[in-house]
Amino acid sequence: MGVVTLAKIQSAAVLGLSAVPVEVEVDISNGLPLFKIVGLPDKAVEEAKERVRSAIKNSGMHMPDKRITVNLAPADVKKIGPAYDLPIAVGLLVASGQINLPDEDSVFIGELALNGAVRHTNGVLAIASSTAKIGQATVYVPRPNADEAALVKGTTTIPVTTLKDLILHCRQEKMILPYPHKDIVPVPPSPLFDMSHIAGQEQAKRALEIAAAGGHNILMTGPPGSGKTMLAQALPGILPDMATEEILELTNIHSVAGILGNQPFVSTRPFRSPHHTSSYVALIGGGNWPQPGEVSLAHRGVLFLDELPEFPRQVLEVLRQPLEEGAVHIARAAGKVSFPARFMLVAAKNPCPCGYYNDPERQCTCSAGQIETYNRRISGPLLDRIDIHIEVPRVEYDKLRRPEAAESSTSVRQRVSSARAVQAKRFAGSPTLTNAEMTTDELKAFCALDEAGESLLESAVRTYFLSPRSFTRILKLARTIADLSSSLAIQPQYLAEAIRYKIVE
Repeated sequence: MGVVTLAKIQSAAVLGLSAVPVEVEVDISNGLPLFKIVGLPDKAVEEAKERVRSAIKNSGMHMPDKRITVNLAPADVKKIGPAYDLPIAVGLLVASGQINLPDEDSVFIGELALNGAVRHTNGVLAIASSTAKIGQATVYVPRPNADEAALVKGTTTIPVTTLKDLILHCRQEKMILPYPHKDIVPVPPSPLFDMSHIAGQEQAKRALEIAAAGGHNILMTGPPGSGKTMLAQALPGILPDMATEEILELTNIHSVAGILGNQPFVSTRPFRSPHHTSSYVALIGGGNWPQPGEVSLAHRGVLFLDELPEFPRQVLEVLRQPLEEGAVHIARAAGKVSFPARFMLVAAKNPCPCGYYNDPERQCTCSAGQIETYNRRISGPLLDRIDIHIEVPRVEYDKLRRPEAAESSTSVRQRVSSARAVQAKRFAGSPTLTNAEMTTDELKAFCALDEAGESLLESAVRTYFLSPRSFTRILKLARTIADLSSSLAIQPQYLAEAIRYKIVE
């Protein structure tokens, strides 16, 4: 093989949940030994020099003892992380004439260990999806990421275990077989609690069923130990299976965030429960190079905020936009990225700091001022975005010792799935998936009321001074209750139940 001195290798940079092509240019020239990486690299990319040098040497190849310049183009896009190790190493070997590229349009991605092993890399699904759209059909990825990349149809995935294996493949001495395409198979949920395990709380269970059926937000208020957390943890067990598009979208988010682990895809709806000491960046996402936050990691699943008033006011207020739009838009000097955040907010709180305000058995020790200050930690605009407000009272001793037979999560889930199927048919061809996401036009088309319903809703709006947002959320909630009852029309009794859930005392 002759000395090429200049090689161009295709790679990609992850921006938000998508990827942009990156061309790795490697030039070898005479001069004092130097290894320079340019093109807006971060510290991890800068350190690739040492990883690549050792990986090439330990793979039985020669590291050129010359002036080496690596350019990551385009130069105005920030390059972050160790994923450029493999394309830089391949570029060096091609430029020094030690191997030939099997295909100039192939994309290389992966981190190198010092011994030449290729390690797991974040964002591979985003890269495979984006490269497939622009016609780059072959992607060389770390073997641990092969399942993830193989989810993308129309792309040939080449799993690379070590740099030595790739060298033999490029020399056509020992070919690496393409990884077979993977089909997505949803896995039944395995919640921490079954609905039948929770004693009493029938009203709260009914509210959770409605919330699950329509994708509505819910706030549970009750004394300590009344079962609010158990109810929230049982909610994933009554949510329907995710569609293939939802699984791919959620898997992409988790892959970019680096929490996908060894599983090829996320097959069950997420349940995220951040602690009340979490920062607003952890909750909403961001950072110098924006990453998804808890609201995006909970996309198409549940975000559970326990002890809601204990969260800092600033942290809670950042929830207002994603609750309204179903997305997070993060702007930085280097650019702007968006992450989907269509989640169900499930929040729990005590009625007062001690937790026993209005409790029939225990006396509250809080002053009126303390109770008001405690409840004012949650702003009115945030409360207005929560569709269901439900009291979760103390469970009586008899129900704890001799609990009545309760419905299992499986039977509740069947009703929820049926209601979701009605919504899927209703919103076919639209981005809307659930009643909670209805647009203004869809609200007019699917939430018509008869004369009795109009009178009831007008009375509620005037009596409780409900905002226009509350007005629309009541209609969406009533539509979900009607769907659970297999009713085409929103009957007055369904509207009355929706109003009762929305009124904040």
